Amino acid sequence: MTTELVRGKLSKILVLNPNSSKAMTDGLKNVIDSIDLPYSTEIYTYTAPPSSPASINNGDDLLLSHSAVLADLSSCNPTGLPYDGVLIACYSVHPLVTAMQLSSAYPKSVTGIFEASILAALSLLGGDDTWGIVTTGKWWEKHLADGVDFMLGSKAGGDPNSRFRGVESTGLNASDFHDGVDPAIVRQKLKEATKRLLSKGGVKVILMGCAGMAGLEAIIRSAASEAQGEEFAYSELHVVDGVRAGITQIDQMIKYQRLLPGRP
Repeated sequence: MTTELVRGKLSKILVLNPNSSKAMTDGLKNVIDSIDLPYSTEIYTYTAPPSSPASINNGDDLLLSHSAVLADLSSCNPTGLPYDGVLIACYSVHPLVTAMQLSSAYPKSVTGIFEASILAALSLLGGDDTWGIVTTGKWWEKHLADGVDFMLGSKAGGDPNSRFRGVESTGLNASDFHDGVDPAIVRQKLKEATKRLLSKGGVKVILMGCAGMAGLEAIIRSAASEAQGEEFAYSELHVVDGVRAGITQIDQMIKYQRLLPGRP
């Protein structure tokens, strides 16, 4: 008996955690396992080397993470990464995203969970619905709001017609969600931030603004139920996990890249 392959091509996606916390990378795995993808799509994870911060909490950490990861990748993969797409799993305007997109040393399909979550949010809005972000420390409020403004090409915070309701922070660091902080405190602070965002009116989409929040959707819905009722929390509110949104988008980006003339 002879057979002939008619269609099908393997896709390899790298989910890149640009901080050095293996615990945070491990926390992403449940989300990755929950995504409905073809069996031909393989997902790999990467944790930044010890020279990168264990938790990215400000601009200095972003730059340190950027340089540490690029140095590590270039030393370990001098001929290029053996993947079709890369997802930067840090909820920020991370310089790695642009650096990889502009370099021929990396796959053509690259995005970050911040960028992917915004595109997901916009696709879910209807009517007069609004959206916003719940994140970790106070520093991120301006950083992420400015990132939204830049990505959408408008001053969201100063536009009275904007459907973006801003960023609310928990006061925690990314690492606190999986290590060292009482889960009751994490739950309390995440619920408080969620309720502040919902109080701004019309919010139907909440983005989880930290890779460390992976798997904590239930806490956000619980807070929404307390604030606006069970029907709203479980039948109307969308809670977007950037890792899930990012992997789905990278998978589609790879497919579209293959449609280009001259691409294998």
